Amino acid sequence: MHQQDIRICFVGDSYVNGTGDPEYLGWTGRICAHAHKKGYAITHYNLGVRRETSEDIKKRWLREVSCRLPKQCNCKVVFSFGTNDTTIENGKTRVDLTASIENTRSILTEAKQLYSILMISPAPGADREQNQRTADLSKQFALVCNQLNVPYLDVFSMLEKSKIWIDEAKSNDDFHPGAAGYTELAEIIQTGNVWLNWLDII
Repeated sequence: MHQQDIRICFVGDSYVNGTGDPEYLGWTGRICAHAHKKGYAITHYNLGVRRETSEDIKKRWLREVSCRLPKQCNCKVVFSFGTNDTTIENGKTRVDLTASIENTRSILTEAKQLYSILMISPAPGADREQNQRTADLSKQFALVCNQLNVPYLDVFSMLEKSKIWIDEAKSNDDFHPGAAGYTELAEIIQTGNVWLNWLDII
């Protein structure tokens, strides 16, 4: 018997939003549909915003989450962001590495005092140089999560090797895959124990 009223906010960027998916499910819709089949009753809120960085998310997450997660429910938040931080604009990354780490530490420190939280790594695109920067950032996020005792799921390394994800991104806008790519990401998240174990935490 699973907890009957689980409410989850997915907070992040265009990958959380599912941008590029012609089925409009992204990975968040797919993992919730899969969990539903396993007996979990989930209310799913997608709070992904295109182009948002850790700086943007730090400013908005609590306001948006708090009005959707009533105290009497099993309230959870999944965070996933970072790729936009590593995008080069005007000759420099949109958010420098130190600021990205501090933003993330601040977000997670506050969030874990209020909700059960999970962080999923940023995702790769088709640009190898940016992917290296994002991989470095993901490693730093993993360290922060380890220090704060927040579960962290590294999907970056698997997606970077995924022909489906990278080929769909290349044929789209160099960043966002289509339905097959998001299906693959959902399967990566579902395959380990992290996601379903986390759902069972009350």
